[in-house]
Amino acid sequence: MDIEKLVRKAQKGNDKAFLMLYQQHEAEIYRTAYMYLKNKQDALDVVQETAYQSFKSIGSLREPQYFKTWILKIAIHRAIYMLKQRNKVIPFPPEFAEQIGSSSEDDIPLSLTLQNLLDELDTHEKSVIMLKYYQGYTFNAIAEILEMPLGSAKTILYRGLSKLRKSVKRGEIS
Repeated sequence: MDIEKLVRKAQKGNDKAFLMLYQQHEAEIYRTAYMYLKNKQDALDVVQETAYQSFKSIGSLREPQYFKTWILKIAIHRAIYMLKQRNKVIPFPPEFAEQIGSSSEDDIPLSLTLQNLLDELDTHEKSVIMLKYYQGYTFNAIAEILEMPLGSAKTILYRGLSKLRKSVKRGEIS
């Protein structure tokens, strides 16, 4: 069944149609969230929150053919929101860390070099680069997802790539 028919059914309240749509994009939502959060549990929380938010607001989707763009936009916004919330948390002193334990061994290993480089970018630069090179979106789609003018999306991409090049040339890869 094509996406437009499934979206129309989901908008009319068909739970199974929504579930079929969501499951088609669940892995991509997880990967996107993980790129932002770098933590398995937080990424899974974003996947779950994206499912809830998208199910709740499926009726607001005007163009069914853009379901994937729409749902990834929700996931990105949820991941950014979680990052902002994380910055408000005060970390435990190091002497308590061994008592609490760490679940970092559960996290998916990524290319640390590339991840460290991407971490140096601001949120907009990271978002545009990830959508362009990891997800394969066009500039028009990126501008729509991130709710910014087309020219801004291009400028942010080139500025981010320039920062990455300078970091690599200076040998700041850790």
